[in-house]
Amino acid sequence: MENKVSKADMAKALPHIIAVDFDGTLVYDEFPEIGRIKKHVWDKVKHAQAMGNKVILWTSRDNGNLQAAVDFCTANGLIFDAVNENLPEVRELFNNDTRKVYADEYWDDKAIGMFCDNMFA
Repeated sequence: MENKVSKADMAKALPHIIAVDFDGTLVYDEFPEIGRIKKHVWDKVKHAQAMGNKVILWTSRDNGNLQAAVDFCTANGLIFDAVNENLPEVRELFNNDTRKVYADEYWDDKAIGMFCDNMFA
């Protein structure tokens, strides 16, 4: 009998994933420029990574503006597990890179809720 792993088992084995927005969330929104770092959010992302969470940069920026954001983050010590795409293990689970980034949490200044209001103030 073949020991086949189910999709449900694969999903349970995924790491905790956080998709985090850039403008207005990691930095103050000055698009297309890059605003100042929101230290309290930046530190939460760094802490989440240190705890073993995977972090995806999830932003509407594209082309040169996206590269500028990635370069800015890298220069300031924030390295992402993916940028505007799913993690390799998620792509394997779904047999493609789904249009919507799969995550357990989505951190965005446009989100509604007390958590976001307090976090991104």
